[in-house]
Amino acid sequence: MKTNTFFNIKLITLFSFIWLFASCTDLDEVVLDEVLGNNASNPAGALAAAYDRLGDGTFVDHGGVFSLQEYTTDEAILPTRGSDWGDGGKWRDMHEFTWKSDNAIVGDNWNKLTNGITRSLTAIQSVEESSIPEKKLFLAEAKALLAYYMYTTLDLYGQVPYRDPMNPNAPLQILKADTQIDKLITDVEALIPDLAPMGEQQTHNGRFTKEAAYGFLSTMYLNRAVFKDRYNATSSFNFSEPAVSGGGTDMDRVIYYTSLLINSGKYSLESDYFKNFARDNDKGKELIFAISQKIDYIRNGSNSFAYVCMERNQRASAANRGTNAACTTPEFYATWDDNHDDPRFQQHYRYADGTWFMNDGTDVSVPATDIVPKSANLPWFHFNRGIQAGLQYGPILLPSGSLEMVGGRIKVSPLFMEKSTTTRMDFTPSLTFKNPAQAVFAQNEINQGARVFKYEFDPEGGNGNSNVDIPLFRLGGIYTMRAEAYFRKGSNGLAMEDLNKLRTSRKRESLYASAPGKALTSLDATQLYKEIGFELYWELYRRPQMIRFGKFDLPGTAKAASQPFRRVFPIPQSTIDVTKEFKQNQGYN
Repeated sequence: MKTNTFFNIKLITLFSFIWLFASCTDLDEVVLDEVLGNNASNPAGALAAAYDRLGDGTFVDHGGVFSLQEYTTDEAILPTRGSDWGDGGKWRDMHEFTWKSDNAIVGDNWNKLTNGITRSLTAIQSVEESSIPEKKLFLAEAKALLAYYMYTTLDLYGQVPYRDPMNPNAPLQILKADTQIDKLITDVEALIPDLAPMGEQQTHNGRFTKEAAYGFLSTMYLNRAVFKDRYNATSSFNFSEPAVSGGGTDMDRVIYYTSLLINSGKYSLESDYFKNFARDNDKGKELIFAISQKIDYIRNGSNSFAYVCMERNQRASAANRGTNAACTTPEFYATWDDNHDDPRFQQHYRYADGTWFMNDGTDVSVPATDIVPKSANLPWFHFNRGIQAGLQYGPILLPSGSLEMVGGRIKVSPLFMEKSTTTRMDFTPSLTFKNPAQAVFAQNEINQGARVFKYEFDPEGGNGNSNVDIPLFRLGGIYTMRAEAYFRKGSNGLAMEDLNKLRTSRKRESLYASAPGKALTSLDATQLYKEIGFELYWELYRRPQMIRFGKFDLPGTAKAASQPFRRVFPIPQSTIDVTKEFKQNQGYN
């Protein structure tokens, strides 16, 4: 975490901790603490370990929760590309809706999330048994993290394990989404008095503050109707149900909690949308709750969201490259039709001397004055941000191991695919699979797919590490939640006002005279659905959104129409085999 207080965390030890699930999981427990020593039972260390689970692959890696929340949607797909990314079909399963209870991604994410529950319960026990001055605050944060891991598990798997942390002989309980959602809401609401406002008691956007709780409660209320009626065949969810507490309906509570954040004065929208996902975003104006990342050579942040889309011959420096994996689908790309001038769609990079990287064949060279941090003076090449389609250009790596230069500058050339050297790097928005039901490309087709360069590629620590903090709740998303709640209550004008706030607050780069986004003049459900995608693409929100809007079951690229049982994933068979309390989810027996 990026703080100078004792709550900074560093990896110090590994130990097996299995009291919650017995042999359900073989994940090692990672305990982190910088100052207080390596006593795993100390409250700060236990709480830090619970936080660390957020960033240790779970919410920051494309194979983590992202793969369940995005690869199952129209926003993202990871095809088999020639000889790459076959991996037994586990990635294609996500988009083709063919996953089973033995799918490795389904099992790995279950283990990560339930391990987060274990760590949170350990933190609760450790804090409860302590007499530290921060007891009330730490206990509230530990319980909030527990609720967050449990909510995510219920969202994805429909069931979650729980055991009373203060009773070593307590039986294992299996809680279900339709009944537990109300309990989670009331539990988090009860924590608000003990959570610190952000910036007080040494808190920051990497810790669970009052404001993080408001964002979390908004999310739970927005999706409560789905949790209560997951298998509704017509997706006719009751968003007008009376709220758990506070009066009004679920949507009224979404409006209440989002308004607390919007009106707090603590956050403001970035005019440069892509600053939210930049290398130096740790003090970003929109970040309410984020996963703090840094390259510290102990627990390095993950570069996965940036790395996963870049082609192997796209190089930020002579020491970096992409991996040519994921892309977006034609369906999502088409939602941007007539909206390519939106500041959130794409952004050109400008170097300090005024050179713009146009990526259109007109570039000759860019300055070599930007240097990769902590490198041996390696020139840093910056790719454009946002959704990238069409022919691609950039530096070429010479056999000598350095980038090709011209006149002391980085030369820009047409790029070809690394594993199909005669195939031009052309990120086609279309995806042409030989078998439309299977996301498989031949070797000479591996260039296909518009790519998402939303998160800045950080070249400092190799391909895999990053200083980019990963937002979980940010102000832009809060506006979309309030807009959706207004719309579901019939207040279309107020919904459009919030969406236009997002549109017009964002500005294009100075290449386009810093033009703001264009305001909407009308709003219907179709446009609302698109607007949420424009603001939140690749931020782990698409699957719940598609379910709420009745889109998740529909056919699409490499996906046939699916049944409602696919709205949740199966409990891993390995868990059921050793924990008889679990019963498999509907449709997976």
